[in-house]
Amino acid sequence: MTTEPGLVVVDKPGGLTSHDVVARVRRLAGTRKVGHAGTLDPMATGVLVLGVDRATRLLGHLMLTDKAYDATVRLGVATTTDDAEGEVVATAPTAGLSEEAIRAALAQQTGDLLQVPTAVSAIKVDGQRAYARVRAGEDVVLEPRPVTVRELVVHDVRLGPETVEADVSLRCTSGTYVRAIARDVGSALGVGGHLTALRRTAVGPYGLDVARTLDELADDFAVLPIAAAARAAFPAVDLDDAQAGDVRVGRSLDLALGGLSAVFAPGGTFLALYEPRDGRARPVAVFV
Repeated sequence: MTTEPGLVVVDKPGGLTSHDVVARVRRLAGTRKVGHAGTLDPMATGVLVLGVDRATRLLGHLMLTDKAYDATVRLGVATTTDDAEGEVVATAPTAGLSEEAIRAALAQQTGDLLQVPTAVSAIKVDGQRAYARVRAGEDVVLEPRPVTVRELVVHDVRLGPETVEADVSLRCTSGTYVRAIARDVGSALGVGGHLTALRRTAVGPYGLDVARTLDELADDFAVLPIAAAARAAFPAVDLDDAQAGDVRVGRSLDLALGGLSAVFAPGGTFLALYEPRDGRARPVAVFV
């Protein structure tokens, strides 16, 4: 069995790597040409967007979109991985912390930030993943990266003498490490911190409302067709026949675009992604 090009939005369970999910979808789709738009750690659950066949070429552009998460931060304990899967490296009592101070520290993690990624990230250092270097015993310190946390809402703070937990929701740019937010809040408060739960609730326009579990996909496998996926993720421009012909051979167009856009032939066939450059619309990726 083979499947048409498109996206599959999976509600990833805990305990599986993103590659595990890709492997399962490859079997269900009947093709090895499956990739994902942004890794989720094994501990994390929620929205994992996969591309099948030609739609894998959309994924690099989807990774530029905002993502949303629900998370639980535990203060009073620091770990090697900044989450619950790492070894404890430090503890500190939290009896002196007030809810107001915790909320203020979390509020400081909004806006434009220079964030140091967690050392066990998939970022490459001299050609090798940072997490692999950490596992080999190296002391890895990554360079700060600009990220934007557009919104961080604190739903609940549970105070305790030894640890404190806070449930939060946030919306941020791709590349933001929620684990690093937990770490940095704990550091700012002087008690250490890590993440105990993480659920991704959206990647760009794709949320939990359209996500399906692996069991559901095994019973009834289907993709979001590439044309529908492109219309959902990018501004859409419908072309005439002459313009569509130009796109098919990679020509620029005399169109005013507001940003990266999906262009369609008459009849709705998705043709390409175009961007404004030098006063014209120019191809970024052609799909026909």
